[in-house]
Amino acid sequence: MTAPVPTPADIQTLFRARGYVAGEALATALRLVVALDKPLLLEGPAGVGKTEAAKTLALALDTRLIRLQCYEGLDAQAALYEWNYARQLLHLRAAELSGARVGDDELYGETFLLARPLLQAIREERAPVLLIDEVDRADDAFEAFLLELLAEWQVTVPELGTLHARSRPHVILTSNRSRELSDALRRRCLYHWVEYPTARQELEIVHARLPGVNARLARQVTDAIHTLRALPLGKPPGVAETLDWAAALASLHRDHLDAASIEATLGAVLKLREDQLLAAPTLRQLAAKAAEPAAPVADGP
Repeated sequence: MTAPVPTPADIQTLFRARGYVAGEALATALRLVVALDKPLLLEGPAGVGKTEAAKTLALALDTRLIRLQCYEGLDAQAALYEWNYARQLLHLRAAELSGARVGDDELYGETFLLARPLLQAIREERAPVLLIDEVDRADDAFEAFLLELLAEWQVTVPELGTLHARSRPHVILTSNRSRELSDALRRRCLYHWVEYPTARQELEIVHARLPGVNARLARQVTDAIHTLRALPLGKPPGVAETLDWAAALASLHRDHLDAASIEATLGAVLKLREDQLLAAPTLRQLAAKAAEPAAPVADGP
């Protein structure tokens, strides 16, 4: 008996319990992935939580996450399977020493098959979450192969025959738009653009992930991050940088931002020297503002 499909509200609750604050539109898109068995393409700037959404969905569904990290030059073979040539060679040598004969059926059997992410997803008994991460980094040829796989959910291993999916995976594709994806792939998928969280949502994320961080510090870090994102930075800070910065400051026992702590921990939030120089005047203003006396703030979001 199949489990009931969670509602968008259920998904928001499950995600929040794991420190991910999902808006209603994203929760609805993720719900449709499960309900309709359709892939979901998540696009948006780097660091907005696209990859984390797939990881959290796997946790929420209590199923396995299988991740295929795309890169330039990735081909179907590398994403599907390889043969363990070193083990095959050792098997052949052992057979020669014992005088045994080794046939192709034995040499190219399950014992020597190395399943890569796409084949792993097809062979799972229970539907996994298949994360095809940064699909825009792969080339057109791999994208064409991916289209065929998403349509048929079967692959052919010449030595083993055609393998059909035991359970259709819940597929999440992510893209930072380093190149345009084909219209065919877009039509095959549901689509959602992931924005940076609002300041309020990001503050909730900080409190959920880092419950020990001082409330005043959490609010100042969140406000500072949103101020920095408004600058023309080469690499704007994502949510991961927000958490890293808050954790770094908390580890230094800071309860608010100040010039010295900002300078000491800037590498946690801005990862380009040019961005650090560009942001320097803004950071000085933020430090001055943060040093102003503030009304007491209760801990918690």
